[in-house]
Amino acid sequence: MPRSPRFAPVSSPPSEGSGRISVVERSQPLSGDPAARVLVAGASGFAGALAAEIVWNHPRLELREATSRADAGLRIDELYPRYRASVEMTELDIDAVEHCEAAIVAYPHHASAPVVAGLRELGLLVVDLSADFRLRDPYVYREWYGELSAPALLGDAVYGLTELYRERIREAELIANPGCYPTATVLSLAPLAAAGLIADVVVDAKSGVSGAGRGGGDRLSFATLTENASPYGVGGHRHEPEIAQELAALAGEAPPLTFVPHLLPLDQGELVSCYVRPSREVSASELRELYADRYAEERFVEVVDRPPSVREVRDSNLCRIHVDRDAGGRILVFGVIDNLWKGAAGQAVQNLNLMLGLDEGEGLR
Repeated sequence: MPRSPRFAPVSSPPSEGSGRISVVERSQPLSGDPAARVLVAGASGFAGALAAEIVWNHPRLELREATSRADAGLRIDELYPRYRASVEMTELDIDAVEHCEAAIVAYPHHASAPVVAGLRELGLLVVDLSADFRLRDPYVYREWYGELSAPALLGDAVYGLTELYRERIREAELIANPGCYPTATVLSLAPLAAAGLIADVVVDAKSGVSGAGRGGGDRLSFATLTENASPYGVGGHRHEPEIAQELAALAGEAPPLTFVPHLLPLDQGELVSCYVRPSREVSASELRELYADRYAEERFVEVVDRPPSVREVRDSNLCRIHVDRDAGGRILVFGVIDNLWKGAAGQAVQNLNLMLGLDEGEGLR
């Protein structure tokens, strides 16, 4: 029987100015023996902390280790009191994680690949939240991110958009978890791309600031963001080639794509508005039928009869999509996700469930 994760002693009341929050120690709510003991590397970032929280509350996964370079020694529920994971973060020691069977790695690109390589050498199943293995073409990766840090693993990675690659994910040992914008955009456009209906597309994307991580400086400060909205990464956002790659996989070739992301004064949430010039005339009823048929069996994708809002999917693994057409015949598709859930940690656990032979929705909402 696997050991319990490392717990810190119950915190004593903090002294004034200590910066520590007194929280009650909790036990992980497992149901019987775990299907896997899981490491979450990078657990002090927004996506990593949520991944640890989801694993902690998962009935079949044991959160065995949570690591952080900057916040080692703190419990996750001390750093993020809204989360309930009473596990102390440590510095990552690759040689000390052989007792784990799986890992979720929440590091930035370039920092992630060497860690993933080390974990794979130990035989762990890995879901990587960085961009290091998302782009299949190494030349495209170099153009957008620079040199590959672990090129030998690129061919092993399966792109982790669950609804498109479910069967490959079941057999995979390394998952490249998609970016948040590609998740929302590709799910919104997949039925059209697969049907060959996209002549060209404009994607107007808007996201809360948690997608940018804990850093960011003045650009992400409250004073800058409140009562404000602004485009960024115009003509050069790194998620654009990822979107193009997946549309090409569906359609045979990538349609002309204009992608413009915007920052909104939100914590979590993401909306993509996709404006498609169709390759042929298509009616609104045909569009609704196309989307209903494609996503009828998907528990985390809901096709709705009105444009959705980001609040509807907050703190859930759902993607909600609405499709329509305007008077000129252009197709309009709106998709919303929680960028930290379906756009990162939630989808990571969905994929890990499949890799372990579990129901893909276990531990998710």
